[in-house]
Amino acid sequence: MDREALALEMRGLREQVTGITDTAVAAADGLLIAADTADSIDPEGLAALAAAGLGLARRTVGATARGTLRRTVTYGSHGCAAFYAVGDTALMVVIGDEGMDVDGLHRATQPALDRIDTILSAPTEKAAEGV
Repeated sequence: MDREALALEMRGLREQVTGITDTAVAAADGLLIAADTADSIDPEGLAALAAAGLGLARRTVGATARGTLRRTVTYGSHGCAAFYAVGDTALMVVIGDEGMDVDGLHRATQPALDRIDTILSAPTEKAAEGV
């Protein structure tokens, strides 16, 4: 997996959408893959919480026959956290302040999610070499 490419995607999203403060990519089981977060945020804990929340949202969508989960957003008094499915095996969490344009975030995120899914799905060098 190309961690630098993941970091570029996370930074690019932050540059594209005003108000993003933190981002992370995790496996669907909550294991952290990459993070661009402030020191005040525990990225491993964030990944685990995001996976739990996204898992619950996936089950809710399935139980109500609403199709495939795309995203869930949690609003707080100082901003919001958006959780996006990245294929079936990963997720991305985006934290934003009160000024974050959530609609703009959703528009900007889909192409980034597609690229992140491609990065995560790419065979590693060792796997490609049969090691």
